[in-house]
Amino acid sequence: MAGRADVLAKTLKHLDALVSFDTRNPPRDIGTGGIFDYLRQQLSGFRIDVVDHGDGAVSMLAVRGNPRRLFNVHLDTVPSSEAWSADPHRLRVTADRAIGLGACDIKGAAAGLITAASVTQGDAAFLFSTDEEANDARCIAAFLSRAQAFEDVIVAEPTQCEAVLAHRGISSVLLKFRGIAGHASGANAMQASALHQAIRWGGHALDYVESQQHQRFGGLTGLRFNIGRVEGGIKANMIAPSAEMRFGFRPLPSMSIDALHEKFGTLIEAGAIERYEETFRGPSLPSGDVADAEQRRLEARDLADALGLPIGNAVDFWTEASLFSAAGFTAIVYGPGDIAQAHTADEWVSLEQLQRYTESVTRILEH
Repeated sequence: MAGRADVLAKTLKHLDALVSFDTRNPPRDIGTGGIFDYLRQQLSGFRIDVVDHGDGAVSMLAVRGNPRRLFNVHLDTVPSSEAWSADPHRLRVTADRAIGLGACDIKGAAAGLITAASVTQGDAAFLFSTDEEANDARCIAAFLSRAQAFEDVIVAEPTQCEAVLAHRGISSVLLKFRGIAGHASGANAMQASALHQAIRWGGHALDYVESQQHQRFGGLTGLRFNIGRVEGGIKANMIAPSAEMRFGFRPLPSMSIDALHEKFGTLIEAGAIERYEETFRGPSLPSGDVADAEQRRLEARDLADALGLPIGNAVDFWTEASLFSAAGFTAIVYGPGDIAQAHTADEWVSLEQLQRYTESVTRILEH
């Protein structure tokens, strides 16, 4: 392995280049050039397959030799904000951290992969994608639709260089309520208002979520739930003829998303709900049959142990590792940085984390 200072210098050089490319999502203005041209130049000796899946979703599979393990990292970032103290696309390096848009989530890992590839030989496989921040996993779905020879997947997200074996799923829902327009002085306003129905539903939903706080899996507790938006009605003296709500929940791996939808869809009398539509679903990690969740978590633990990776706690945030798990791969989440820094102004990753991640990937590729 190259000297430790040399490893970090190489990784910072690559991170400087990666941060300079604007891959904000939205606006999803990402093509097959730019950052992918840079990756092509750095990964000599790899077989490269770049695919444009539309709407800024671009994937790049880089393979050297005949690997059985895949490293995955997304290159898109969230939008920057006015709160940044300097240009978000110019990397700033201090005594202990690298600051730049995507440095933590998760271009730092991409830079580490490039460095590890340059100082090793033999089998390696990297899948880069650009749609993770859009809740529109076209890149991973397209990859999984093809027959693959890989057995396990290491997905890069900020986990402080600890292997995460389990996390919550996620589901987002559009819920519409039907009312009967009329004058608010009428005795029927209590039942006829779509907004009243929405508020009643919300109360029942909150009560149900509270009743699930005793549920546990892998260190996680309870069901996470949020009503993010409610709108409807016209004015105070008119019965609301319609109302719309958007809510989401994050179940434990031991909870069935389908069963939860059935519960949430029947918390109020029949006829009040006009439309119940799931707009996004991400499975839990590990994915698959709820009854097998613990066994699959143990298989992921065996993988982390075999790779010499320290094991961290289960996390509340969602990752695309669950998509690989649902497809039958043993998947873990492992990357540099702290999720608390992701999506923040002046986002940063510690230099120690960058070095540790690069060295661990290098060791895995060497053996």
